[in-house]
Amino acid sequence: MKKFAILGAGTWGTALANMLVNMGHEVTVWSPDQKEIDELNLTRKHKHLEGCEINKNIGFTTSLKDCLLDKNYVIFATPSVFVRSTAEKAKDYLNPSQILISVAKGVEPKTMLTMTEILTDVLGNEYKVVALSGPTHAEEVAVGLPTLIVSACEDKAVAEEVRDTINNEVLRVYSNTDIKGVEIAGALKNIIALASGMSQGMGFGDNATAAIVTRGLTEIVRLGKAMGCNPDTFYGLTGIGDIVVTATSKFSRNHNAGYLLGQGTSLEVTLQKIGMVVEGINALIAAKELANKYNVEMPIVNAVYSIVYEGVNPKEAVINLFNRKTISE
Repeated sequence: MKKFAILGAGTWGTALANMLVNMGHEVTVWSPDQKEIDELNLTRKHKHLEGCEINKNIGFTTSLKDCLLDKNYVIFATPSVFVRSTAEKAKDYLNPSQILISVAKGVEPKTMLTMTEILTDVLGNEYKVVALSGPTHAEEVAVGLPTLIVSACEDKAVAEEVRDTINNEVLRVYSNTDIKGVEIAGALKNIIALASGMSQGMGFGDNATAAIVTRGLTEIVRLGKAMGCNPDTFYGLTGIGDIVVTATSKFSRNHNAGYLLGQGTSLEVTLQKIGMVVEGINALIAAKELANKYNVEMPIVNAVYSIVYEGVNPKEAVINLFNRKTISE
């Protein structure tokens, strides 16, 4: 049995907690929201995880000290925009003997750091940091549906340790040392999911969805290569696998948000209707910064950015994409 702290009581943090406790591990979940913690303790249900009975052995707390004390692994499961602030709050209770695991997907604007790079930036190089990523809807993991995921770390032994610790009969875990590629894929696939949702919101069909997924992957691979990532990473679970599930599933916040935007719904109303963090919106600014920094052409990313942040009509953005100069595939 290992001891886990999970920082963040959202759908993914809660789903992972349930799975880990059911494996026999000890788990404590932290949230700064007392009302949220009280509700989880009382009802043993999460409002966004239908059909999931939360194991009574999971501890929920608003105390970072209590959550982090004597834990072997610390999972950062907050939205990407809160990873830095959460690490700052937690650093007095952490120590380098613990393995830190990030399950958030994003890139920080301006610094252009991935989530694990933010943890290293805040806490120091002595910490062992892993990215856990892949096509993993919390709604399915929470009820034990078969899922595959990747444990990524430059230190192969650390990636394999996390892999072997959490692998079970419903969650098959692979290891990968290309942590940068895994994180870039995880962040940018949310933008492609927004584009897919927009396409369907405008009434386009499966042909357009397939085109967005494949050409969107091409853009991500192009950027990944420029950043020194392993191209093979983008054709695996954390690349094409995660794009497919996020761009097509009813559980995808990014796809659903894109659908509303494609119908002409304002960004403000769209986010209110989704009711949870839409990571693709957060990733757009950093993605555009990265494309500019590495001089990489990313027309789909630029089109989504123009719709979300520049007020371009979605149909006009599509016309602009189709009017681009023709090239070889």
